[in-house]
Amino acid sequence: MKTIVTLLVALLSGSATFAQIHQMERRDSSMVSRTYNLNPVVVTGSGHHQRLKSTTTPVHVISSQEIREQGITTFDDALIRMMPQASMAPNSMGTFLRLNGLGNKYILVLINGQKLSGDISNNIDLSRINMSRVKRIEVLDGAASSLYGSDAIAGVINIITDQPTDEEISVTNNLKVSGHGILTESVGLDIYKGHIGSYTSFTHDRADSYQNNNLEYVKGSDTETQETIAPYFTGYRSSVITQKFTYNPTQHLALHAGLDYSYKITNRPETREDIPGGTDYEMRYKGFRWNIGGIYKFNNRNSIQADFTVDRFRYGKEYDVETKDYAVGDYVQSKKQRSMEGQVKAILGLSSNSTTIFGADWHKDYLTASSGNIEEHVYNIAAYAQHEMKFLKDFTATLGLRLTHHETFNQRLTPKVTVMYAPGDFRFRATYSAGFRAPGLDELYYHYFSVNRGKPQIIFGNKDLAPEKSHYFSLNAEYRTQFIAMSITGYLNRIKDMVVRKNINVDDNTLRMLQEEFPEMTADQAAKLERYSLYQNSDEGDVKGIQTDISVNLFQGFNFSASYAYTYARTKSEEEWTLLERSIRHAATIAANYHHTWGKYRLNVNINGKLQSKTYYPDYEDVPGFGLWNLHTTHTIDCAKWVVLEPCIGIDNLFDKVDRRIDSANRKYALYTPGRMLVVGLKVKFK
Repeated sequence: MKTIVTLLVALLSGSATFAQIHQMERRDSSMVSRTYNLNPVVVTGSGHHQRLKSTTTPVHVISSQEIREQGITTFDDALIRMMPQASMAPNSMGTFLRLNGLGNKYILVLINGQKLSGDISNNIDLSRINMSRVKRIEVLDGAASSLYGSDAIAGVINIITDQPTDEEISVTNNLKVSGHGILTESVGLDIYKGHIGSYTSFTHDRADSYQNNNLEYVKGSDTETQETIAPYFTGYRSSVITQKFTYNPTQHLALHAGLDYSYKITNRPETREDIPGGTDYEMRYKGFRWNIGGIYKFNNRNSIQADFTVDRFRYGKEYDVETKDYAVGDYVQSKKQRSMEGQVKAILGLSSNSTTIFGADWHKDYLTASSGNIEEHVYNIAAYAQHEMKFLKDFTATLGLRLTHHETFNQRLTPKVTVMYAPGDFRFRATYSAGFRAPGLDELYYHYFSVNRGKPQIIFGNKDLAPEKSHYFSLNAEYRTQFIAMSITGYLNRIKDMVVRKNINVDDNTLRMLQEEFPEMTADQAAKLERYSLYQNSDEGDVKGIQTDISVNLFQGFNFSASYAYTYARTKSEEEWTLLERSIRHAATIAANYHHTWGKYRLNVNINGKLQSKTYYPDYEDVPGFGLWNLHTTHTIDCAKWVVLEPCIGIDNLFDKVDRRIDSANRKYALYTPGRMLVVGLKVKFK
């Protein structure tokens, strides 16, 4: 026991050797990984690898162990179950993600530091993320444009994938099923031999559409109802294939190349004459992404790395009902997107107590949208520098600056300043960072007309939009040892010139103009048109919040963690302040985990909960809050040297919390569960 404690202390101080770590893992892998989770290695906050305890910018980390313990198989669940400041709204147009009160377009999603491109009506297609390869998820709150450029106003989510480097061949199959046709299966083949690694995986995910109430209000009435087949949750089938190769010819050089392909199609009720709510087509999405890169390490503190990524994404309508214009099986493309990104970064230890980063990147986006009448492209190029230095005894400061040249909006400077005072196991941090976001190609150039269930929708872009700018301030206090980690953060994020989609009522003169702009609009459709949308800059946005986190290894085998987020998000248009749509004032996550090993059998029991206050919809009815609890158990059986079995069983939504409100055109939701469900699964690993 004394030896183990000594090695844990060495691990936390960063002085443990790989041999010591490996020896510890063989003795008690759970204890080591749990202690490591309190002080993991992170990269997102500072742009270089360092212990969480040492980074001057606070970072939230979701580890692969925590994901497995809670039985999580999707990226959506990982965020909403484990991060109270995050919320999701799934629909047929992707997933509307919110972080710290701000929506999708303000959140930069990265995979190993490279941007995940492609969106569906400003909803991110998070089904492209292969959860079977996730090593950890790092979340950086607030503006981070000094390192990451445009879009990083609400924060950065960086998904770090795992590539084992043990000399072995392993095959893994992981299957999990529950009610309403929900199934996730992933198959992986890992090969590492003679400095060459190959990592292959295939994941299939599907779910049926379902309703919690088969009634809706008749249009124009708050009391009269009718039956509908419109789904509360839109079913889908999704597949992701990933392949990555690594080559490490020397201890100084590491090269990698990878690609992934994703396919998703919705599964909605078909149109019927006797009951409303069906659709003539399914939404189909395809993505293809490839990346090459490498890193050369001169020594432990000096390196240079480069990456190049191409990401293609498209979606459209695949008809499964014959219509006047389309046959069954016809595909009509709505949007095609392509992005190319090149990055070069040098990490230098110019002195024993400092780390300096110099970098440059180039990014180009292409958008073709038949429904929006767009075929445009835009590029930006940037150079940045960051210097982190320890001074006096316990002080560390970071200064960063990025200069971005955007093809449309010229030059932008975004600075960052952080200071950390670190006496003993305490950390006190202060951060200021600036951010900016260039309006998207759709916001600039859209000329959009579509018909949804007989109702026309019109959206205009605006070439006169100004870029959005933000100023982010935060104060953080933290206490972290090998047994407990506690932190509290207060922040203020102010955004200028927010781009919003303003609804404009249609009068006779406006209607004539719109009919000239869109001659394909029929007289019947024009009669139903009540308003159209135009992208505009509003005055400003203001988000204030407090976040607290605690994680405790109470005794051997038992861990407890809890997080709470208070968010007050609002926007001002002209002189009127209103709450930001979909913002949530109070949210918390709680998890308790127990594990124990008897010989070749290991039990893991996890109970976790998400508690959330009401969701604000200023123009509609607010959505009630909820408390959602889940129980998950994992049973690991080390059958032989070459195979491990891991069956699991659990219950999602223990207390059967369901939103059964009657549906209507203006009804909004925050809870998308069909109720209590049994979850079972089996993981088999051959090694």
